[in-house]
Amino acid sequence: MNDDLLSDIEGSVGRLRLNRPKALHALNLSMCDAMLHALEAWRTDADVAAIMLDHAEGRGFCAGGDIRMLGDSGASDGVAARAFFHTEYRLNHRLFTYAKPIVAFMDGLTMGGGVGIALPCRYRVATENTRFAMPETGIGLFPDVGGGWFLSRLPGRIGQFLALTGHRLDGAEAHALGLATHYLPAAALPDAKAAILADPAALDAALAVAAVAPPPACLLDRRDEIDRLFASDVLEDVFAALEADDGAFAAEQLAILRTKSPQAMKVSLRLLYDGGLMQSFADEMVQEYAVATRVVQRHDFIEGVRAVIVDKDHRPRWQPATPDAVTDHVIDQIFAPLPEAEAWTPA
Repeated sequence: MNDDLLSDIEGSVGRLRLNRPKALHALNLSMCDAMLHALEAWRTDADVAAIMLDHAEGRGFCAGGDIRMLGDSGASDGVAARAFFHTEYRLNHRLFTYAKPIVAFMDGLTMGGGVGIALPCRYRVATENTRFAMPETGIGLFPDVGGGWFLSRLPGRIGQFLALTGHRLDGAEAHALGLATHYLPAAALPDAKAAILADPAALDAALAVAAVAPPPACLLDRRDEIDRLFASDVLEDVFAALEADDGAFAAEQLAILRTKSPQAMKVSLRLLYDGGLMQSFADEMVQEYAVATRVVQRHDFIEGVRAVIVDKDHRPRWQPATPDAVTDHVIDQIFAPLPEAEAWTPA
């Protein structure tokens, strides 16, 4: 029995409910493993017509992964971190390729690993409570769990902007960008879920009935600026564009980027460039696993976890400290394929 994940069947719907309220439902290895096992069991169960993914008590949908564990592991032999990534990425891939419809309710904080389990689902519901972000560059990591695939497919340079800055989207913005398929008032969720449980074959209709027109997506007003300022896949060029612009928006983004890991930002830009060319989601996960297993044991991730999670001084000392000091050679080493025996494979 895994109390961190509530897994059962109601009627003809398989239910997965994240249940770590004190950790904002952040994912650990046992939760990912339990979800994988449930999805495998329901895959061939003719009595299960659809899957519902949400959280139980407390705030947030899912705040991410078990960052402190990853930091501790990265600072030692990395074995536990590799085990977590391998299983988590298998879960991401299983959700992406699952034949039965899955609806994820992103009601609240949806970051990092939470994004990774929501975006592969066929139906993704945002509300006025949704706060959607991939903030990994602030801890020396990168937008993994499929981020290279999903963010690279957003309009213009929005994906690069989100990957570098960790900007939080609200529910309306997530919906406008296609990251959410439906926008519902949070108060309408209980009735929508009840309708799906009563008749999963009418899932589309249940969400359509409950959906409302979202408020304006304010970030899209900045689309031209974002496309211009974040046009380059070279981090130094992005900094130069921001420094040359005298607008308040550019100044704000420049200040944000100066707090992020230069190595992590370069990794992120490379990841999105490669991700846009990937032929399959499995190929994306193979590369992200190779990158993650290396980044998690490098200085910036261990230092980022110290500064943000452990000591909470929010004053990380990045090495190298500037974009120009992160060489192409280092990035190439991070992105090199793993030996076949160590590489990620689907479940």
